Order: sequence, then structure tokens, then C-alpha cells
Amino acid sequence: MMTESEIRELICEVGRRMYAKNLVSANDGNITVRLEENRYLCTPSGVSKGFMEPDHLVIADGEGNKISGDGKVTSEFFTHLAAYEERPDVNAVVHAHPPKAVGFTLAGMSMADWVLPEVVFVLGGIPTTEYATPASKEGGMVIRELIRECDALLLDRHGAVTVGPDLMDAFFKMEKIEHAAETLLTAHLLGNTRPLSKEEIDRILITRKGFGVKGKMYSS
Repeated sequence: MMTESEIRELICEVGRRMYAKNLVSANDGNITVRLEENRYLCTPSGVSKGFMEPDHLVIADGEGNKISGDGKVTSEFFTHLAAYEERPDVNAVVHAHPPKAVGFTLAGMSMADWVLPEVVFVLGGIPTTEYATPASKEGGMVIRELIRECDALLLDRHGAVTVGPDLMDAFFKMEKIEHAAETLLTAHLLGNTRPLSKEEIDRILITRKGFGVKGKMYSS
């Protein structure tokens, strides 16, 4: 089990990777890790994820109150908290603004269809929530129902949320969302996408089970 000090270092490393991969810009995005019941380690509000230091992070309780740290609790904390409340198996939540994936929501195009084998293997589909005002409690409201069924979703016109049993798992799912969006965008520019057949999907699911892949899989 990782110590709190090690988790702080890892959150900063994931923040740097998110920034380097253009999954966030400026002060966008936030990361939380569940330390124990009613205690969450959070990236602070108004700090670039690419330039965080371990002592920048704050600890919040389940009501959004700061327990320790110099910064402010992230404005999106209640979106993260909704995921934790709905999913006892989740110990980390990542929120980012992957541009191509967000572009799909602006265009009203879904990423929930089962098209890419590797996405089906890891995530199933990637649904989109209803619109919610950023930095408000609406974010938690719109993800609750979907997050029970999936590990990765898009926030309409805003960003993406991924969850996992640990932080690296949640981060890799965020990478997968944007990579899938780039691939699908290329397909749409070339003409169209070809969905996987039921037989192909069944074979992927059998393989997934054989590898012991865990986590939710969204099916529209």
C-alpha cells in the first residue's frame, strides 16, 4: 500500500503527464484519491496540473470541507465525491478537458458505440452526460447514474471523468478516451466508422474475461 507521501508524488506526476499530453491546459482539470473513508487528497483550485508540488495538495472531507493544506479545495470536488459515493470500488478520480473528446460532445456525436476493439476491451462505450454548469454541484448530479455503469464518461461541453481502483488506472483510462476520440475523428474525416459485429464483440468480451480485466463496461 502506498503512503500518503507517495500518493502526493504520484498525483503530481500524473498532473505533469496530463499537461504534457494536452489533456488539460492552464489551470484546468483535477485529481483526487481516496485516502480513507471521508478523507480525500485533492489537487487545489487554480493551480496548473503541470507545475504542482506535493505540498500544494489539500485534504478534504466528504462534505467538501478542507481538513489540511494551504490551497482551496478543487471547485469540481462534488463531481468526484459523487463518483466515490456511487462506487465503493473507486479509489481515484481524474477530471480533464481532452480537446478532441470534448469536440465530440460539442458536435453532438456519441462515443458510446462499440467501435474500437481496445476501447471495448477496457471501457466498453464512453457515454456523455447531460450539460452541467462547470464548477457547480450540477456536475455530481449528472454523473451519478452513468458512473454506476461505467469507468469513463464525457461531460457535455466540458470534459471527461475517469475512475479506477488506483490513480494510474484512472489516468490510463483518460488517455484512452482522447486516443479513441482522435482515432474516431480520423475515421469521420475519411468517411465513416464501421461498428463491430456482435460476434466480434462477444470474442472481445471472452478475451477480456480471460485476462481478468475488472471495472465497469458501459453498453448503450
